[in-house]
Amino acid sequence: MKAVHFGAGNIGRGFVGTLLHEGGYDLVFSDVAAPLVDALSAAESYTVHEVGEGGQDRVVSNFSAVNSAEDPAAVAEEISSADVVTTAVGPTILKFIAPHIVAGLRLRPDQSAPLQVMACENALGATDTLRGHMQELAGDQWPVLAARAVFANTAVDRIVPGQPEGAGVDVTVEPFYEWAIESGPFAGERPNIPGAHFVEDLGPFIERKLFTVNTGHATAAYLGAAAGRQKIAEALADDEVFAGVSATLEETSALLVAKHGFEVEDMAAYRRTILERFRNPELPDTVQRVGRQPLRKLSRHERLIGPAVEAAERGLSVDGLLSTVEAALAFSSDEDEQTQQMQKMLRELDAAAFTTEVTGLQPGDPLFDRVQQIVAARQS
Repeated sequence: MKAVHFGAGNIGRGFVGTLLHEGGYDLVFSDVAAPLVDALSAAESYTVHEVGEGGQDRVVSNFSAVNSAEDPAAVAEEISSADVVTTAVGPTILKFIAPHIVAGLRLRPDQSAPLQVMACENALGATDTLRGHMQELAGDQWPVLAARAVFANTAVDRIVPGQPEGAGVDVTVEPFYEWAIESGPFAGERPNIPGAHFVEDLGPFIERKLFTVNTGHATAAYLGAAAGRQKIAEALADDEVFAGVSATLEETSALLVAKHGFEVEDMAAYRRTILERFRNPELPDTVQRVGRQPLRKLSRHERLIGPAVEAAERGLSVDGLLSTVEAALAFSSDEDEQTQQMQKMLRELDAAAFTTEVTGLQPGDPLFDRVQQIVAARQS
């Protein structure tokens, strides 16, 4: 069995690639970072270090690496004979992955078993997005190529922090992980991924993860930065930050209960698990790393504005979520381009224009006035 994975970064190696390896797949990493591809090509194995209670070291071997920028033909050739294709590149990069998979499907024999394609991104329906890019590229040839693949959305969760200096291709991660995959597309022929669980309706699981883990992580970063904390674990050790994160997650839990029918007690237990993961002192994650790209995180269907709007429409509290939005607007970073762009927009746009352009909210939408007031207060 063979799996081609796009994105050989920390998540690709420390989560998706690790489970594919443990499932018995020969693993091919595809990436555009030449030094990383060269380092993986030179290595016979790498170690995933799980830090925290119950953690262990896992050795990954039987892999190769291809530079998709320098040798796209080699990537297509690998895909033509692969069983599985996965991604961990970020939702905005999927459009650059699509041409490689289309090229691989063109080379794939009709009698081969369908290629199982799963985009493992922090976004709703990421595999659907990838398939849409592929369909647009393939044009009239799409019906033929689509018959050679199946596409399944996934929800993935594992904290993979910034790595320590000199780690090489080894990766440090938390012990906890979750990989939920929609079962319907496979028609009984599921990929062999140890620890993954297959569900009929993935939507609630994706939103539970996004609106708890991703919302909570961002909240810890922005409130932690405002409190002068450097690391996520340090931020959660601050009573005020912890209270703010807890309040925000109580609001998203209330939304998930109302929208998807999760049990109140189950959501409370899930929140406790997530908060304990954030407080893991052995994870060297920083508020600067987690807080980067605030423009994306403040957009309409992302982890803050998205649940806030849905909660407001149901008459639920959103005070904690909006406090996080306020802290996000004050976030600063000398290294993150989006943070600098956001601060520039705050200086150049009026409050209404900024609110619409960044959050996607329009005048008359739920929360537009409240968010506009927060923006105006920040500008003043």
